[in-house]
Amino acid sequence: MVDQIRHMCVGINQILEQIHGFSRRCLFRVISMGPLPIHLAFIMDGNRRYAKKQDLEDGSGHKAGFSALMSMLQYCYELGIKYVTVYAFSIDNFRRKPEEVRSLMDLMLEKIKSLLDKESIVHEYGIRVYFIGNLALLSDQVRAAAEEVMQATAENSRVGLLVCVAYNSTDEIVQAVKKSCVTKLDRDMETIQLVDIEENMQMSVAPDPDILIRSSGETRLSNFLLWQTGSSQLFSPDALWPEIGLRHLVWAILNFQKSHSYFEKKKKKQM
Repeated sequence: MVDQIRHMCVGINQILEQIHGFSRRCLFRVISMGPLPIHLAFIMDGNRRYAKKQDLEDGSGHKAGFSALMSMLQYCYELGIKYVTVYAFSIDNFRRKPEEVRSLMDLMLEKIKSLLDKESIVHEYGIRVYFIGNLALLSDQVRAAAEEVMQATAENSRVGLLVCVAYNSTDEIVQAVKKSCVTKLDRDMETIQLVDIEENMQMSVAPDPDILIRSSGETRLSNFLLWQTGSSQLFSPDALWPEIGLRHLVWAILNFQKSHSYFEKKKKKQM
């Protein structure tokens, strides 16, 4: 009897998943009738507050946050969004308690390695993964795993995932200026142009984000993509990151579509 009930529950869950998937595809088809963003960026804020709110042990909030990220990536790529950028770990986060940083690095190592699994979302959608940031600040193991994933996905071209780790925007800008100076000196050229800096930005592998979503209702950029978000739409749902879901993504895209023509006209004037 117990086995029969368990089998029945599995069957019901499969039917519900099929219905949910069909409904989502129908919704995406309707949304796709309007202009879609090419690039979405996420500040995944609220993992620790979620754990405290749910009375969970340390680290559980970040694990729940990773599950939310996988769902959000699935929605984005199903919808046809070409690039997704996530703020995974700031340079400033290294100032947290050593035990918390070690725990986050261990979790990051585990999740980075999981991207190489045959069943991972990377293989399902043909994702090219970029790790953006000062990777020299990472442990040898985490850095090696990140480089392995980037090399393993280098031939993928359907969609891109940019993971900002050991990153902040001021560091990216400083490094880009330094590289521009070195290049100019090598070529015996004196003047640095705007285009020189832009070409040396790590984020130059993708167009600027159309939408920046920060969970938890926070409206600060927290030193994230300061150079690239001058014309991006900002969306700040009150949900903590592990609570974020399809409805938040849909609402952000509908707002983008509503004001798309205005932003396009503004971009043309700036050109």
